[in-house]
Amino acid sequence: MTQPNNPLHSKTLEMILNELVDYHGWDQMGYHIRINCFLNNPSIKSSLTFLRKTPWARKKVEDLYLRMIEDLKG
Repeated sequence: MTQPNNPLHSKTLEMILNELVDYHGWDQMGYHIRINCFLNNPSIKSSLTFLRKTPWARKKVEDLYLRMIEDLKG
């Protein structure tokens, strides 16, 4: 089943996180989503570990990514 209109389709969590950090930076990530892995000594590795185990936090990251995509479309 293909999902041509779903911007999350074929994106890994790591790809999403890297794009968000490149766009927002860790400080803004922590501002938008108040979780320790973004606020205290953030890294992609520690964030991925937390987000893979925490569905509500992953959903917030995916939602922020979708907002970023909309912002970039202008």
